[in-house]
Amino acid sequence: MTLNPRSRPTALALSAALALLAGGGAAWAQSGAASGEPSVFGRWLTHDKSGIIEIRRCGNAACGTLVKVLDPAAPRNDANNPDPALRGRDLVGIRVLSGFTPQGGRWEDGEAYDPQAGRTVRARMTLASPDRLDVTGCILVVCRTKHWTRVGKD
Repeated sequence: MTLNPRSRPTALALSAALALLAGGGAAWAQSGAASGEPSVFGRWLTHDKSGIIEIRRCGNAACGTLVKVLDPAAPRNDANNPDPALRGRDLVGIRVLSGFTPQGGRWEDGEAYDPQAGRTVRARMTLASPDRLDVTGCILVVCRTKHWTRVGKD
C-alpha cells in the first residue's frame, strides 16, 4: 500500500494525539497549559511585526490563527495560496499553525503556513522565556527560527 506523501503529517499528528490520550494528559501539564506555568498559549507578535497570532488548544494539539494584520502593505486576502480557490479568503482568521503536540520542553510535529510565501512547512515551537516563542520552520533539512514576542498576558 502506497501512502500519499501529504498523509504523513496527518499520521504523525494522529499518533501524537493517541499518545497524549494514553498518557492521561501528562504532557499538557508539562507544557504549562494545565500547571499555571508560562505556556505557548496566548497572543504573539510575529518576528517581523507584521501580524498577531493567537495560539490555543485545538483538540489534543495546539494551533495558531492570524487575528490581526499589522503591515499596511499586506494584502487583505490569502493571495499567495497555492490553491486558487483559497486566494480570496481573508487573511485574518486563517490558521497559520496546526498540529503541535507537547514533547518535553518543545511543541513538535506541527505545520506552519506562511501566507506571504503561500507555503506550509514542518515546524516546532519552543518557549524560550515567558515572553519569547521560538518558531522553527523546516524545508527538507534546512530550518530557520523566528522569535515571536508575547502580546499581553494570558
